[in-house]
Amino acid sequence: MKYLFTLFVCFICTLSVLAQTPEKMSYQAIIRASDNTLLASSNVSLKILIRQGSTTGNVVYEETHSERTNSNGLVSLEIGTGNSVQGNFSSIPWEQGPYFVETQVDVTGSSNYTITGVSQLLSVPYALHAKSAESFTGNIVASPYRAAIIPLTNSRNIANLDINNTIACTNSSTLTLTSNFSAMEIGDTVNLEAHDGAILTVTAGAGVRLNYTDGGTAVFTSRVGNVRFGLLRKSATNAYIISGQ
Repeated sequence: MKYLFTLFVCFICTLSVLAQTPEKMSYQAIIRASDNTLLASSNVSLKILIRQGSTTGNVVYEETHSERTNSNGLVSLEIGTGNSVQGNFSSIPWEQGPYFVETQVDVTGSSNYTITGVSQLLSVPYALHAKSAESFTGNIVASPYRAAIIPLTNSRNIANLDINNTIACTNSSTLTLTSNFSAMEIGDTVNLEAHDGAILTVTAGAGVRLNYTDGGTAVFTSRVGNVRFGLLRKSATNAYIISGQ
């Protein structure tokens, strides 16, 4: 059976303040069969290549991943943390783009990869581009558009300050989406991060829908020494959608 590889979430990037933590981009995709059925709960192997200049340009970085799709056919990984085959992710000169991400996949979990598509990285992740720019300017000027990093170490309700910023969960906690939270407008987003083994749970309160489910819940479980990413977006009054879990 032939398989399709459907990308549905944009790249998300973070640059840790800890020098020993590698830069990375969160990457997600849904794998479907040619009849549009999901490849659910299956071990898959992926090869990620970053090409410079064009879809057939020079490969500046290559890595492999062994992952498992969830019940919805979703596979999640972090580019920059796989098994390196070629190049160094932290040394990519992002200012010398454009760049394209080629994905190859083996749905059997082996290494018989099939090219499934190439997508242009339309916007170089801010933190990575800033790191490259620093080597030329020696200084990075603070931007009013930079998201604030808001620590989450204890369970609480969503707050006004969270809107369009980044919640960094470093101690297992629950974030509750409360009814009639009018400060967050439709289309507003919140970046979500679970760090270093912490578990971030996002739950919908009474009268709130999360991913089309009343009182829904999403769980982000990070691994020690790593980060799990997600994105929360308000889709309607008392309704949210979330990716990455």
